[in-house]
Amino acid sequence: MFNKFDVLETIDMVQKEHLDIRTVTMGISLLPCIRQNAKDTAQAVYDTVCKKGENIVKTANSLSGEYGIPIVNKRVSVTPVSIIAAAFPEDGFLLGEALDRAADEIGIDFLGGYSALVHKGTADYEEKFLKTIPYTLANTKRLCSSVNVGSSKSGINMDAVRVMGEIVLETANMTAKNDGLGCAKLVVFCNAVEDNPFMAGAFHGIGEADTVINVGVSGPGVVEHALKAIPDADLTTVAETIKKTAFKITRAGQLIAAEAAKRLGARFGIVDLSLAPTPARGDSVAAILEEVGLESVGTHGTTAILAMLNDAVKKGGVMASSRVGGLSGAFIPVSEDIGMIEAAQNGKISIDKLEAMTCVCSVGLDMIAIPGDTSASTISAIIADEAAIGMVNNKTTAVRVIPVPEKKVGDWVNFGGLLGKCPIMPVHQSGADKFIKRGGLIPAPIHSFKN
Repeated sequence: MFNKFDVLETIDMVQKEHLDIRTVTMGISLLPCIRQNAKDTAQAVYDTVCKKGENIVKTANSLSGEYGIPIVNKRVSVTPVSIIAAAFPEDGFLLGEALDRAADEIGIDFLGGYSALVHKGTADYEEKFLKTIPYTLANTKRLCSSVNVGSSKSGINMDAVRVMGEIVLETANMTAKNDGLGCAKLVVFCNAVEDNPFMAGAFHGIGEADTVINVGVSGPGVVEHALKAIPDADLTTVAETIKKTAFKITRAGQLIAAEAAKRLGARFGIVDLSLAPTPARGDSVAAILEEVGLESVGTHGTTAILAMLNDAVKKGGVMASSRVGGLSGAFIPVSEDIGMIEAAQNGKISIDKLEAMTCVCSVGLDMIAIPGDTSASTISAIIADEAAIGMVNNKTTAVRVIPVPEKKVGDWVNFGGLLGKCPIMPVHQSGADKFIKRGGLIPAPIHSFKN
């Protein structure tokens, strides 16, 4: 039961510390939509999403008003479209366009699931489907795409990694008039999860129920505020404070998730414990790290503090929810975090340091703008590095980089809204062409063999 102090505390967290429910995401199975041709399948996809998702925005807005907790995004994730389009992969874009129209019709912010799972090998239909991604993202507004190229159990599909480097670059060029914005809707995974509520990587796993509600909470500002109250505490106390704060944040997500599922006639899936920042000051993961004791995020000690933060968030959140899933950690997107933006601007953080940080947190190299003349093989090599971290450490990692056409290191790009802005960050100039052209499969680590 809540007491008056709980209520007052929650009000303070919302009004003063940027507490919000970052997303209510409805997962919808499209498997019943498969028809004999692309046109009929696309129509069935449109009808299904419109019917099942027609009340998600209204319900989320109603819950936000009733409980006084902002719900920032309303989203839908669907079965990986490559599966639905397997018989006509070249026409996959028709399904993408249908999904985008459905997203517009029901008023959601993003729809995820224009996806393929190619972590052990790429089937012929998947090769054809992957080639539709740049055009589809360039010609849709709300649609997001993800591709899983590796797993701890199967290794890394380097043929897919090579292709995805080319696709990222092509997507950027096809959306050049918007500074490569299409790439902000495209993420390449290792160990992708089937119940992720966050974009751009959300899709509805084939092992899920027909319709599921997954919720992502957010509260970097709440954690930062809690740490400001203990400026001289030792790290044991800091970790404990983060843990207790994560519990408070997550209980709000559990409440909203359970009630949303009930009202929408869907199953309650999971609560994702991730600390997801925004470009707003006071809502930054980087600021938490600096509050613990860094002059700037990116300096020595950053990875250690981030590891502690990530662990404490998980420990606190898991006790506040009946079902935890998704990514559940601290996000470090550059363009979406004011502290990361400023660190990048001042040369205090590099892609190399961000890569090290991804070893201990969720989810990877995220929303990083790089020079437009970066080669496809270099992008593939960045993907391979990040996938290796995920594979060896048995965790989800991902890459969402934006090669911004006609822009170079030091130039700025502004994507607007939650996507934020950031300076173009440098990449290494030494190439990796031969490595990427080898193709094949990087084998899974020996500790993956647990049968």
